[in-house]
Amino acid sequence: MTLIEILVVLVLIGIVLGIVGGNFIGRGEKAKADAAKIEIGQIGQALDLYKLETGRYPNSQEGLQALVAAPQGVSNWNGPYWKKGTVPKDPWTNEYKYASPGQKGAYDIISLGADGKEGGEGANKDIAS
Repeated sequence: MTLIEILVVLVLIGIVLGIVGGNFIGRGEKAKADAAKIEIGQIGQALDLYKLETGRYPNSQEGLQALVAAPQGVSNWNGPYWKKGTVPKDPWTNEYKYASPGQKGAYDIISLGADGKEGGEGANKDIAS
């Protein structure tokens, strides 16, 4: 083999790795977004159980912390409702935003996505309950 043949093979390998690597990077962000949707659903179930036992959802000030520790003045709290012991974070290690009452229902749970900022498009798009 000559040096030119070796260089051509290396360039072709680099092109193939670039195409394949680009596909895997996009799938990683989609997997994180899917995981956030699933976890938001699980948090919603814990909130529903909280409401069933206490008669209301935690307010915005109490936040998701009410799922792991009893807020002041709440009777019938039989938690923790989130078994992992700490308030969950989204797949990008940011805290979920919680508001009750929410703009779209009794509560809103929002992950700010990959960029950690409100709004965005594509991989940076917010994920909400």
